[in-house]
Amino acid sequence: MEKWLRSLTTNTPQEGFELAITLSQKGVEYTQPNEQIRKKLRPKYSRDADSLISVSEVIAINFQTVAAANNYWQEKKKIY
Repeated sequence: MEKWLRSLTTNTPQEGFELAITLSQKGVEYTQPNEQIRKKLRPKYSRDADSLISVSEVIAINFQTVAAANNYWQEKKKIY
């Protein structure tokens, strides 16, 4: 696969969330590289509540990673 991920740094939380979605999608592509198989499976999992919840969990985990990499988009306040 081509090198596509250059950085986890984003300008905004919205961009960070979109990157988290992309990370999740790329994870599926790496796991199942055959696009025809992915398309064949999509109708089944897209209507399954448990599958959709699992997808949301993966995106949330990736978003946590991106948010941490971006210092939660703010400078941390020093505590003295």
